[in-house]
Amino acid sequence: MMKILSLLNQTLINALSTLEYPEKEIKLSPPKNPDFGDISTNLPLILSKELKMNPMKIGEKISNVIDHSDGIIDKITVTNPGFINFTIGVAYYYQILEDILSNESYGNNLYGKGQKANVEFVSANPTGPLTVGHGRNAVLGDSVANILEWNGYEVTREYYFNDAGRQMRILGESVEFRYRELIGKESDFPEGGYEGLYIIDIAKLIIKEHGKSLNTKDPIFKDFAEKTIFLDIKNSLLNIGIKFDKFSNEKSFYDNGQIDKFLNKMKSKDLIYEKDGATWFRSTSLGKEQDRVYIKSSGEPTYRVPDTVYHQDKINRGYNLIIDIFGADHADTYPDVLIALDALGMKTDHIHVLLYQFVTLLRSGEKVKMSTRKANFVTMDELVKEVNPDVLRYFFVMRGMNTHLNFDLDLATDQSEKNPVFYLQYAHARICNIIKRYEALDNPKLNNYDLSLLTHQSELRLLKKLEQFPQVIENSRTALEPQTIATYLYDTANNFHRFYSDCRVITEDKDLTRSRIALIQAVKIVLRNGLTILGITAPERM
Repeated sequence: MMKILSLLNQTLINALSTLEYPEKEIKLSPPKNPDFGDISTNLPLILSKELKMNPMKIGEKISNVIDHSDGIIDKITVTNPGFINFTIGVAYYYQILEDILSNESYGNNLYGKGQKANVEFVSANPTGPLTVGHGRNAVLGDSVANILEWNGYEVTREYYFNDAGRQMRILGESVEFRYRELIGKESDFPEGGYEGLYIIDIAKLIIKEHGKSLNTKDPIFKDFAEKTIFLDIKNSLLNIGIKFDKFSNEKSFYDNGQIDKFLNKMKSKDLIYEKDGATWFRSTSLGKEQDRVYIKSSGEPTYRVPDTVYHQDKINRGYNLIIDIFGADHADTYPDVLIALDALGMKTDHIHVLLYQFVTLLRSGEKVKMSTRKANFVTMDELVKEVNPDVLRYFFVMRGMNTHLNFDLDLATDQSEKNPVFYLQYAHARICNIIKRYEALDNPKLNNYDLSLLTHQSELRLLKKLEQFPQVIENSRTALEPQTIATYLYDTANNFHRFYSDCRVITEDKDLTRSRIALIQAVKIVLRNGLTILGITAPERM
């Protein structure tokens, strides 16, 4: 669609120049009534006031000076109250097919060439295994990064974590409790401690590697737990094809003095003050309904302080685009970070925060817990043991990120075409099989094909669907939403299966066979590219 819109835009500009009409912004979109054509413009209505002429007459004059002898535009009509409608000819779609066959990376573009993007996602602290909720965050983040790369950006995938503070202290105490329990020594379970079986597993590893004579409050409990859990997190991510380029530690901003510099700057601008033994962010002066605590009376900073400094650091690294992917529970809190940065005079309009809704696992329509742990969560590793990583990735992006996701385990583990992932992967595998059969013939070279032989409605429907792919990629870049690609791929696979049902590819007519092989090769390229962006494999056999 992008290509035809550009062609029509230039065609109309040329027509305005020929008629010596004033240049105007040209808006092109599908008409409300598809019987009128494929694309329509209200340009005559826009010009009518300045030209003091009936819009219908303007439309007729413009359409009369447009040369469409090349077949790209099949028909031009003018309809009330002053719309010019274009019906696109099949010659245009044949040209698109040639474009796909000559470009294995069809759909990519250079929009972000020379620009750097940072995508921060997952960012779970090393206090326990990744959960299913983290899994949706991970797949969304990696897919958004892939989308940006497909649009020409140089992307850094970043993981931000905190290995200090109360959470980590309680983690260490929880491991120490299990350690002492395993060696037969009594102790009190820490208030708010971590109860999962993974804590016992870590304690067993400590006994195996460090023996049974560790002292109380030995830092090995926290340090060993952090190292073990982080390794587990990284492996869980690798299991679904995700690897980070950079890990940023909240503690580093305290160690290098950036936290103190930030607080001093905020104080110099009268944006923080002391009350009730705590330090407050004067956010009401920046339009918020209430001020926020920056440092508790206990002396422990709230997340707003290091998170603001962390974003300040990312801005200073010179990214053209900064993406944060958070759960919906951050909806009321992340704006505090942005307004503080704005107050310090930092550019923030290139920071985009994407919020995703949470996940419910269903089996036979009922909510399920897969974990045998006492802790109330389902781990990513448990889910991956049951669900193929390709299926897992597709299911996490098949609904818009602002939509709560019901993850249907029955459908996810179904290996028939009812499963949308197998349905579209099977389309790719079927194409590969047909091409192999064609290549086994005496004259396998695909050349001198006659695309004008592609006239069946299923063939033309498939061609029109392939033509949309670059626009889908563009839309996914502007919306930062992988779902648009997932939906498009499913529709493309559906169109292919309908085509396969209606049109035999390898026939006794060698000319028609070559043309249909060319068509399905283009489908293969588009399916493979789309699946690659979503981090899903494109199998050649199933």
